[in-house]
Amino acid sequence: MLTPTPAETDKPRTRQFRRHSDKPRLAPEAVARQGRVATLVWERLRDNAAVLAFLNAHDDGLDGRPIDLAIASDDGVRAVIARLDVLHPAG
Repeated sequence: MLTPTPAETDKPRTRQFRRHSDKPRLAPEAVARQGRVATLVWERLRDNAAVLAFLNAHDDGLDGRPIDLAIASDDGVRAVIARLDVLHPAG
């Protein structure tokens, strides 16, 4: 009969999958806006670094980060798309 060694039984148990988080979660509408803008920017730029730079850098024309504006409201999404059209026209 095998018995566990003391080192195995003395290990503290940790939760492998943690569901609780102290971080606030985005509302489903905000997540949808974020995804929509990220997808549009990706389709236009097709380069990970360029997409991240566009979404996460402060844009003086928008007076904020495009991803933050998109998450905040539908008007923010429209402003980000308009700015994307100016800086990176489709075509």
